[in-house]
Amino acid sequence: MAYQYETVKLDKGMYSEAGRSFTKVLEQCDPSEQYKGTPLEHLDAFQRQLKRFGIRVKGSESDVVAKFFATWESAVLFPEYVARAVRQGMEETDILPQITAAETRVSGMDYRSIASTPGDEAKELKRVEEGAVIPETQVKAQENLVRLHKRGRMLVASYEAIQFQRLDLFSVTLRQIGAYMGRMHLEDAIQVLMEGDGNGNAAPVDSTATEDTVTYEDLVDFWAKFDPYEMNTLLVGNDVMVKMLKLEEFQNPLTGLNFQGTGRLSTPLGASLLRTSAMPAGTIIGLDRRFALEMVQGSDVLVEYDKLIDRQLERAAITTISGFAKLFQGAARVLEL
Repeated sequence: MAYQYETVKLDKGMYSEAGRSFTKVLEQCDPSEQYKGTPLEHLDAFQRQLKRFGIRVKGSESDVVAKFFATWESAVLFPEYVARAVRQGMEETDILPQITAAETRVSGMDYRSIASTPGDEAKELKRVEEGAVIPETQVKAQENLVRLHKRGRMLVASYEAIQFQRLDLFSVTLRQIGAYMGRMHLEDAIQVLMEGDGNGNAAPVDSTATEDTVTYEDLVDFWAKFDPYEMNTLLVGNDVMVKMLKLEEFQNPLTGLNFQGTGRLSTPLGASLLRTSAMPAGTIIGLDRRFALEMVQGSDVLVEYDKLIDRQLERAAITTISGFAKLFQGAARVLEL
């Protein structure tokens, strides 16, 4: 049985269509829907092209990098392979989905978010008598733009140096690049949570009763200040994590069983505890992840496809564009030790 993916014409112009990724262009040429009920239904359009050219990218029997360049058309697949491996590295260590309330995709380097800052009276759902005016909640555009930042790493390698490297091993290097880029995005997110996005919405800062230490009482007081929001996530660095784990309240057997069984920690206050080296020392960020932060995505992982296809790998840039907007100011607070 002949399949459509075997006759798709590949060229580098598929990377340059405005508003569409290489995968989306490829899916239009070879829709995955037509493979339902066939042995290929678990593959997407890119993976079907790898099968077409017999390129194995995983496992001990993976091919060498040079296999991509056996033909002109198979070389067109190389930038997408690089982008996917980098994206995988970003996702493997990514905690952004656990702290962002929404993700917005935009075109350009600037973005204006919206905000609603009701007072205590506006938050109340009062009884509305017949004919009375219904209370209003105003939603308006932020005064200042959210600036997006281009983050990336440079892939510096000659084709001669990597052409005989196994793709499985080469993917490890690319995933590490992705991990670095993911950390850059997380640092941006933490900065916005703490300092705001330029619209006068920096997080309120509290302090512990005793300098350089944190007690269970400090955490309870911190938790109580979130009303009407819910402190369901805590971001900490390694130094604060060690101090918190030594608290008597963290020695509850159920907490230990949960950590041993799943590798995840939860605090006695019911919040997810996320550790990252991107956090400043002696600082805790508490947030209601449902309302605190918006991630603004200007582009997915981009690679210099011309260089990669033409085997000019020396200093090929791998980049993403993103930024963050603060949503509700009270949904994030900072506790300094």
